[in-house]
Formats: sequence, C-alpha cells, structure tokens
Amino acid sequence: MSRTERPGAVHALRAVAHSPGALRLVLLRFASQFGDGMFQAALGGAILFDPQRGADPAAVAAGFAVLLLPYSLLGPFAARILDRVDRATVLGVASTLKVLLIAGATWLLLAGASNTVVLTTALATVGASRFVLAGLSASLPHVVPRSALVTTNAALVTLGSVVSAVGALAAVTVLGLVGPSDRSTAIATGISAIGALLAAVAARGFVRGRLGPDGTATRREDDGGWTSGFAAVRRTRSVAAPLMGVGAHRIAFGVDTLVMILLLRDTARSSILPGGVAGFGLTIGAAAAGMFVAAIATPVLLPRLGSTRTVVAALSLAALAQTALVATLIPDLLILGAFLLGAAGQTVKLTADAAMQTDIPDDRRGRVFAIQDTTFNVAFVGAIAVAALVIGPQSTGVDSTLATTCVLVGAGIYALAAVVAVRLVSERTTTPEVPSPRPPD
Repeated sequence: MSRTERPGAVHALRAVAHSPGALRLVLLRFASQFGDGMFQAALGGAILFDPQRGADPAAVAAGFAVLLLPYSLLGPFAARILDRVDRATVLGVASTLKVLLIAGATWLLLAGASNTVVLTTALATVGASRFVLAGLSASLPHVVPRSALVTTNAALVTLGSVVSAVGALAAVTVLGLVGPSDRSTAIATGISAIGALLAAVAARGFVRGRLGPDGTATRREDDGGWTSGFAAVRRTRSVAAPLMGVGAHRIAFGVDTLVMILLLRDTARSSILPGGVAGFGLTIGAAAAGMFVAAIATPVLLPRLGSTRTVVAALSLAALAQTALVATLIPDLLILGAFLLGAAGQTVKLTADAAMQTDIPDDRRGRVFAIQDTTFNVAFVGAIAVAALVIGPQSTGVDSTLATTCVLVGAGIYALAAVVAVRLVSERTTTPEVPSPRPPD
C-alpha cells in the first residue's frame, strides 16, 4: 500500500459499494464460509463430543489429518487451474461440487456410516472449500481498487471468519437442541448446503474474465504448482516473513485446539465455562471477536509499521497470551486467550494476504495462496499430532504437566518466529516495509 492511499473502512466500503463485482464477490465469500463453518462444526461436534463416536487425542489428530492434509499437499498443483482457467467458472464449478458432496455426507450420517467413511467424504468437501477461498483471495484485486485493497481484504477475510464462526454456532445450536447424534449432525450439514448453493449462484453472475487470471507465464517457467509458487515466495521477502508467521501461529493454535478439546471433556475440572460442544462454541466466538479487532487494527498498522514489523508485534502478543493465559489450563482464562490469539493470528494472516495480493504477479497468485493454505493446514495438523503423542491416549481429561509443556513450546515457537522476523528487518533498510506500487490489473 503506497503512502498516497487512504486506508480506512469508509474508503473500503465505498469501493465495494461502487463495484458490482465486489458486492457479488462478498456474497460469494460469505455464503460459502457460513456453510463451511456450519458443516465443519457439525462434523466436529459429532466426532469429538458424541459419546458414541468419542475419540482419544490420537484419533482427534488423525481426524484433522484426514480432513486437512490431502488437499494441502495437492492444493498448489490444483491451484494452477486458478492461474490458467477463468476463475469465475472455477468458483462456480467448485461450489456446485460442494453442494453434491455435502448432500452425500448428510446421507452417510443418516445411514450411520463409520467415522472413516464420513471423514473421507468430508475430506473432499473441505478440499473444495479451501480451493474456493484461494480463488476468492486471488480474484479480489480484479474488483477492488488498489487504494482500498488492504482495508477491503482485512474486512472481508475477517468478516468471512466471523460468518464462518456464526455458521459454527448455528451447528452448535442444532447439536445442543437435539443432542450430539448422527441425526442432529445430518440436520446441520444438510442446512449448510444452502451456503454452497448460494455461492454457486453468485459465481455464475460474473462475466468471463472478470476475476482473471491476467496473462500467462512462459512454459519454461511454469514447471509446477509447488516449484513456481515457492519460487515466487522466495523472491518476495515481504511475503516470506508473514507466511513464516502464519506457520508459527498454526503450530501453537493446533496444540491449543487439542488441549481445549480435552479440557472441555474433563467433567472433573471446575469451570464457569460449560463443557462439551457449548464450551467449544464459546471459544470459537471469542476467537472470532479477536479476528474482528484485527480487521480494524491491521489496515492501521500496516502503513505505519510495514508488514514484517506488524507480524513481529502480532507474534509477540501471541507469545505473551500463550504463556500468561493458555498455559494456566484454566478454561475460563482460555476464553481470553482465544480472543488474543484470534486477534494476533488474524493480523498475521491479513498481512500475508496483503503482501500476496500486491506483490505477487496475477499468474502466480492462485498458487501462492494455495501454498499459504498448505502452510496453514500442515502446521496445524502436525502440531496436533505431536501434542497427541506427548499427552498420550486419554479419552477424557488431560495431564496438566504434559499439556502445559506443549503449550509453552507453542509460546516458544511464537517467540522464535518473531526473532527470525526481526532479523529479516535488520537485514533490510530501516524504512518501514511497504509494498511498492505496481500498475493496476
């Protein structure tokens, strides 16, 4: 964002209001993310908190791995489609596919299928969802002026996360009213298909070429999703530092997620926070509130601090919250910790998005966003897996000493990432790192 730009919510809202393409993209994002939040929370409630489908830490880690890793490994290759084929068409097809997959998962739940079968169908659904989100992020510069890009992206990504959290709370409400069971989960997943259906309809309203991609890379350079995507990141240090921060945050957040699940299933632990699905829903709400704060703060911080210093500040806050709040293992304090970690993590994510949307060429942007998804998911699942091995096979409760150790390791990772980012700053000029302007798309 250049110094001549006018960051601010009013400017961003005007930019969106005067661009029919931006309004349609907003509808597509919000509809898709509401459905995603409801679908994933419904399955999580069934698998993590339904006594008939109860899982120990290792099974929880395996469930997340099945849901997130396969697409994460294939995503940068699949995302080449976003850089070669009309993105509006791709978004419409992917959203339609989600409707069909959600219908299949709902039928399997009603039929009483095993966790393995249900998760396999959910795997494909989550993969399609991540593909849609990567396409939406890569498309935004085509419908929003550069002067409003950072603020608009902050608002849309964060409000999208809030909308996803609202969807999750809707699923939690259904599970709470009916009780965790295959029937209540099927009701919630069936309703979630409405979001994907609305997204598919919205995508069909774009004229061909409206969302890009622009231009084509040479065949010599276009040697694959991973190689060309990582090469673009390596050449763009304003992107590399935030992506490192994204990875650090997801490692710590993965540990915290497993610990929170175990704490909420520990009926012997005294807490004002309700246990089970209800407590998990409140934690999601606290994290969403933190994300909302980040949407307001990040556009203000970026032009003043630059992307790397903004990341350092967010990671430092996260390390403090991890040490002072999460490490206590007191569920009531974890609510405040979830709020602060939501704010810090979203600040890092929004900083990475801004750098990728302004500094990465359009014919590489889809793959780089897919690489961010890979970093996001692999770090999260890997952290849960390692924490599950350390904590051990406990179906209820949590070993306080082992859990605290895992949480403090997460705090150390936050701090280490901040130190590495500071070194990146010291190797550059002392001028705040602000992406240099490039011609509009």
